[in-house]
Amino acid sequence: MREPIIIGIDHGYSNIKTAHTVFPAGVVEYANEPYSMENVLEYQEKYFVIGSGRQFLQRDKTLTDHYYLMTLAAIAKELEYRHAPADSSVVLAAGLPLTEYGRDREKFTKYLMGDGAPADFRYAERAYHITITAVKLFPQGYSAILTQPELLEEPSVIVADIGGWTVDLMRVDNRLPDAATCRSLEFGMLRCLDEIAEQVRRVLGISLSNVQIESALRSDVSNLDSRAKQIIHDTAERYVYELLSAIRQSGLDWGAMPTVFLGGGASLLKRHVPQRVALCRPFLLDDLSLNAKGYERLCGQISGA
Repeated sequence: MREPIIIGIDHGYSNIKTAHTVFPAGVVEYANEPYSMENVLEYQEKYFVIGSGRQFLQRDKTLTDHYYLMTLAAIAKELEYRHAPADSSVVLAAGLPLTEYGRDREKFTKYLMGDGAPADFRYAERAYHITITAVKLFPQGYSAILTQPELLEEPSVIVADIGGWTVDLMRVDNRLPDAATCRSLEFGMLRCLDEIAEQVRRVLGISLSNVQIESALRSDVSNLDSRAKQIIHDTAERYVYELLSAIRQSGLDWGAMPTVFLGGGASLLKRHVPQRVALCRPFLLDDLSLNAKGYERLCGQISGA
């Protein structure tokens, strides 16, 4: 009998991340078979295009089946990447912000476990028979920095996990998170992208897509007008300084200790975070999959894998 495969999944508002794959958080249901089966999940005689459309804000991710469907797609993608069998047993390693961990851990665990029966589905025309044998939940953000030996030597570190809707904050002292410092600010990257789009509309009278804006933030290789690029980068810079101000107002002094920026926002804002803030330089961890990798590491340590 094969051992269960540990698969870490970071269930974000903007993106779903595994250790080796990333796709937009979105689900669109089709009554009939879509024209292309790429990224299509066939489950319980229904068709779902995964990664399509912008996911509506869902504070409680268990209210609909969307995050469960995206979890099945994430498992399929990760198994495909690893060349693992399509009829595998899986231990899910996932996370919650520390501010929600105690409140939502049991509910989210039951949600991801489903009804306990094996899940039969097709993804991208490949048939899967998946048994989720266990769900292990860990603190988001904290799991990611455990993958960074350099940061573990710091006595105190601020962690800012910039997601799509929220920025989750905590201070880690001597490798342990201080629960009293945890905050979740509704100041995520979607707010920055919406503000950029609004500024471009006001000044230039055009409507950019989020994909265009994100591309310009990552690099200047797109064919966007130079005026639009300037607005994009000026607005992103203001957002960074507003974020730093909000972190300080939350009682976390980024001037006195290293601040670690991670999550999707860190990859987009890399060029706008100051090289040095007060006494310490910030750390930008722009690997979108760091949380998922951290969950897998912690789960493996617990199970002895």
